[in-house]
Amino acid sequence: MTNNISNEQKAKALAIISNTNDSKLETHLNACVRCGLCASSCMYYLTMKEGKYIPARKVDLVSSIYRRYKTWQGAIFPSLFHARELNQETCDEMVDSLFGACTMCGRCVKHCSIGVDIPFLVKKGREMLAVMGLVPKTLQATVDAAVNTGNNMGIPTEEFVDTIQWMEEELQDELEDEKAGIFLDQPDKNVFYTLNPREPKFFPLSISAMAKVFYAAGEEWTLSSKYYDVTNYGYFNGNNEEATQIARNLYNEIHRLHGKRLVLGECGHGSRAMRWEGPNYLKTQYDFDTLTVVELIGEYIRSGRIKLDKTLNSKVVTIHDPCNLVRNGGLLNEIRFVVNAAAANVVEMTPYGTDNFCCGGGGGALAMSEYNERRLKIGKIKADQITATKAEIVVTPCHNCVDQLTQINHTYKLGITIKTVAELVADALVIES
Repeated sequence: MTNNISNEQKAKALAIISNTNDSKLETHLNACVRCGLCASSCMYYLTMKEGKYIPARKVDLVSSIYRRYKTWQGAIFPSLFHARELNQETCDEMVDSLFGACTMCGRCVKHCSIGVDIPFLVKKGREMLAVMGLVPKTLQATVDAAVNTGNNMGIPTEEFVDTIQWMEEELQDELEDEKAGIFLDQPDKNVFYTLNPREPKFFPLSISAMAKVFYAAGEEWTLSSKYYDVTNYGYFNGNNEEATQIARNLYNEIHRLHGKRLVLGECGHGSRAMRWEGPNYLKTQYDFDTLTVVELIGEYIRSGRIKLDKTLNSKVVTIHDPCNLVRNGGLLNEIRFVVNAAAANVVEMTPYGTDNFCCGGGGGALAMSEYNERRLKIGKIKADQITATKAEIVVTPCHNCVDQLTQINHTYKLGITIKTVAELVADALVIES
C-alpha cells in the first residue's frame, strides 16, 4: 500500500510516544509480555474470536511503532523485533482496532497478569491518529459540535430553553406547586448541575426526575442555558486541545454563575473527563467541589433530606455498572446503596461490579456509526447477562449506557425497561406536603 502519511504528520504522531519524561508511557509501552490472558476479558475477542481483537494486539500496534523509531534494535532489525513502519497500512489498522474495536472499558487491565494499562496505550494511539487527522468522521463530528455549539448534539440555546420551560410547567403541574422549578442561569446556587444533551433531545423525563429529587431535598440549584453538557468526547477522539476546551466550558461557567458544587450528571466518561482528567487538561486545581449525581443522591438519603419508599419500585431491578464510574471510578458501593434504598428487589448480574462487562457503547463507540454492526454484535454479551437475571428493569447512572442498552433491548428483544438512577429514585420519592 502506498504511504500517504506525510513526514509532518508522522513527526507529530511520533512525538506522542517520544516523551522520555513520561515514565508511565515508557513503562507500559515496554511491559506487555504477550501472555494472552487479556483475550478472555475482551468483548470483541469473545464475540469475534479473531486474534486482532486481543487487547495485547492493540497494545502491540502502538509499541511496535515505538520500537521501530525509538529503539536501536527496532531500527536496525525491524522484522526480528516486530517493529512497524508508521505508514498508511499501519494507520488503517490502528483506526480499525483502536477506535473500532475497543471501548476503553479497562476490563482487560483487571485480568492482565502484570497490570498493563491497555486503555491508556489505546488512548495514546488515538492521540497519534488525531494529530494525523485520522479520527473517524462521525466521532469527530460529535466533538466539533461540542466545541462549536457548547453541546455534543448542537442543540440551539433557544430550543434548550424552550424544552426546559416546558418541562418546568409539567413538573409544577405534577407536584401542584408553582415553586417547583428547573432553574436556568441562576447565580450563587449550591449546585451547578449538568446534563447529557441526549436528555433534552430525547429523554426529557430524566431531567424532570432529577428536578423532583432536588425539589424533595429543598436544594438550591441551577443549570446553565449554554454550557450544561457533561460529556466530553474529546477524551475519546484523542485530541487533548479539544478535550481541554470542552472541560474549560464547564469550568468557566460554574465560575460565571458562582456555583459552589459541580454535580456531574449521569454520564460515565463525562464524569471521568471532568472530575479526574479535567484538572490535568486545565492545569489547575478546582476551587469548587466536584461530585457525581449518584454521590449527591446518596448524601440526600443519608442525611434524611429525601425520603424513599422502596416498595414503590417492586419490580425486579438489576444494575449495569458503567465502566468509568465503577471499574475506573470507585462508585460500586455508592451506586448499590442508592439503588437498594430505592428498589425492593435488586439482583446482580454475573459478573458484576468491577468485573462487569461494558455495555458495548463506551470509548466513543456510540458516536461512530461506522462500527454500529460490530457494536451491537458485542452487545449480545450484555444482553445475555441481563436475561440471566430475569430482571424487568435495568438501572444505570450513565446515558451513554442507556442508549446502548436501549438498542440492545430492541435488537435482542429483551422486553426490559431501562432507567437512570435519578429516574428510579424519583419513582420512590415520598414528598410530604
